[in-house]
Amino acid sequence: MAASPPRSAVRADDVHRARGAIADVAKRTPVLPSITLSQRVDAQVTLKAENLQRTGSFKLRGALNKLAALGERCANGVTAGSAGNHAWALAQAAGSRGVPCEVFMPAEAPLSKAEGCSTLGAIVHRCGTSVEECVAAARERAHEAGMAFVHPFDDPDVVAGQGTLGLELLEDVPDVAKVVVPVGGGGLASGVAIAMKSARPEIEIVGVQVDAVAAYPESLRRGEPVEVPPGLTIADGIAVKRPGELTLTLIRDWLDDVVVVPEDDVAEAMVLLMEKAKLVVEGAGAVGVAALLGGQVSPAAEGTTVVVLSGGNVDAGLLASIARRHESEAGRRLVVFTRVPDRPGSLARLLSLVGEAGANLVDVEHLREGLDLHVRETAVQLVLETRGREHADDVLAQVRDAGYEARVVR
Repeated sequence: MAASPPRSAVRADDVHRARGAIADVAKRTPVLPSITLSQRVDAQVTLKAENLQRTGSFKLRGALNKLAALGERCANGVTAGSAGNHAWALAQAAGSRGVPCEVFMPAEAPLSKAEGCSTLGAIVHRCGTSVEECVAAARERAHEAGMAFVHPFDDPDVVAGQGTLGLELLEDVPDVAKVVVPVGGGGLASGVAIAMKSARPEIEIVGVQVDAVAAYPESLRRGEPVEVPPGLTIADGIAVKRPGELTLTLIRDWLDDVVVVPEDDVAEAMVLLMEKAKLVVEGAGAVGVAALLGGQVSPAAEGTTVVVLSGGNVDAGLLASIARRHESEAGRRLVVFTRVPDRPGSLARLLSLVGEAGANLVDVEHLREGLDLHVRETAVQLVLETRGREHADDVLAQVRDAGYEARVVR
């Protein structure tokens, strides 16, 4: 990948012009030094909290700039296909400019994102299982209705709009040496790289994908867009099966590297950001933190490493599931399966034992169906809160020492 700025379909001047086009609606999001991450990686780390942007992601920047570029050509309305964030951003941008909007989202897109679009007045269509299917449907709708189609990433005006985030980093983090950016379609990463490397070529820009849907490594190796199979991922905002023609070229020319992180590490990064930074960040927005903690990206030896938190739109149910999983992994939540005699007082004695061991009972469930049980026996599943892994082990030991079978349910 190039070490110095090449000629490009999107230039720094385009990004500077975009800044003026979006300034009345898009927020200048904060940069937040992270003591926890800095200590973990022994380097200076700062978070760019784009999850606090209006509509909860960076996508608003590109949508606003595209509408400004379209001008009167979007008078009949705009359409888009998106996993959610681009659709929500376009609905906000269109509403602020008095333009009709229709968006197409996968059937499994988070409910919060679909509701966000509807609340802003956009017509929401659920279709297919991938962003690519939604993009195709949006193109067809634009053609039949005379509307303007707005691509989520493979568009020079959209890329330039996303690049305004990089201009803010140049001003707000004077000693920035490396920037870690999530990569889905590639519009944000390429826009940020163009803005920052045009001013300071020595700054390193590293893109991050999640392993369930990582099209860029192979596409960069072959020099052409390569489609990967769809994958189930909590980083749905960057689950793009195929890079765009424009963004693949920009990523190749402007980024220093693209790395891939495991799904489980993304979940842990989300919890860390929630616990330590008090920030709600969706899976797509947390991949940069996962890469830094997992060692796929090394922090800058000198100067500040900035991690872009690109979005915060995550359903509460998923967030709760991730938090529960983390509590179990840390030993602070213990799910135990055991058996007790099916007669009065048996369960009370078991629960009394658990209480004496210092565990807090969260839930208890009798299980009698589908198990190989004696006719006078019942199975019980306990959900317990403990003080950590050592305490959890002690609780299990006391239950087993009292003669109960005690199996941990993962």
